[in-house]
Amino acid sequence: MSRIPALAGTADTPRAPAGGRHGTGEEHGRRPDRGGLLEAEERVAAGVGRALEAVFAAVAETRADTAALLARVADAGRRPVSADLAALRPGLHPRLAREELVSGVGFVAAPGLLSDVPAWLEWWQSTAEGEVRPLLLDLDPRQSAYSDYTHWDWFALPRDTGLRAVAGPYVDYLCSDEYSLTLSAPVELAGRFAGVAAADVYLRHFEDAALPLLRELPGPAHLVNARGRVAASADPAHLAGSLTKGHDFAAVLREGRTVTGAGPGVRLVPCRGLPLVLVWRTATEDSVRAAAAGVGPAPSAT
Repeated sequence: MSRIPALAGTADTPRAPAGGRHGTGEEHGRRPDRGGLLEAEERVAAGVGRALEAVFAAVAETRADTAALLARVADAGRRPVSADLAALRPGLHPRLAREELVSGVGFVAAPGLLSDVPAWLEWWQSTAEGEVRPLLLDLDPRQSAYSDYTHWDWFALPRDTGLRAVAGPYVDYLCSDEYSLTLSAPVELAGRFAGVAAADVYLRHFEDAALPLLRELPGPAHLVNARGRVAASADPAHLAGSLTKGHDFAAVLREGRTVTGAGPGVRLVPCRGLPLVLVWRTATEDSVRAAAAGVGPAPSAT
C-alpha cells in the first residue's frame, strides 16, 4: 500500500501509453458512429465505470464488514485492538480470488482507532502464483518512514470528502514494484471516521480494460482522478502518472456534468458514479454538436 507517485517508464517519470498507437491520425481519425460523439463519449465513460465497479464492490463489502466488526466491539464496551481485525480475513481472502483486477485488499485504520498500536493495515495481497499473503509492515514511527500514511491520497481523499476515491497510479515499492491504482472508501464508527477500506489494481490490468475504450474516441483521450492524476491514457501528451493541470476535476465530479470550453476542443466527462473524469480533445465544439446531429464531417484530432 505504500506508494510514491509514478512520474515515464521509470519510477521517477510518467509511464508511456502502453500497447499500440496513441494520438496518431490512423488511431484517432475514425469517423464516429451514427449515435454521434456525445453518445460515444458517454459509452466510453460508462465502460470505464463498469471496469472498476467490481473493484469498488469488493471495497464496499470490506467497508461493510469492518463497520459491523467495529460496531460489535463498541457494543461490548471496549476499544478495538489489532487482533480484532483478523475477523475480516474470511471475507478478504475470497475477494482476492474472485475479483480478477484486485491485487490487494483490506482495511487501514485511522491513527488512534486501535488501543494497542498507533497505526495498522489489515492488508492481504495475491502473489503471481495465486497465493494469498499478508502485508507485514513496520509501522513504528521511531524507525519507519511508512508509519504516517494519512497524507496519501487513498487515505486522505475518503477522509476529507466522505466519498469513494481513486488514487494513483503509483509505484508500489514495498509490495510489488508495480504501477498501481488504489480504490478506497471511508469507514465510520458512530458517525466518526475510523479508516478506509481499499483495494489495489495493477495499472497494466486497468489499462487492458480502459485503453480499448479510450481508443474508440476520434481524438486523444485520458482518464484523471479528482486531483488530475492520469490513471490511463491514449494520449501521448498526457502520460499515466502525470498531472493534468488547469481544470477543477473535483468540481466536475461533484456537479456530474460534462464541461466544455476547457480548452480548444477539450471535453471533461465525468464517469458516472466513479471518481474519474474522461478528458478528450476533438476539433471544435461545433464539430461535436454537428456530429451528434448527424451533419457535417467527423472531427479530427488537433
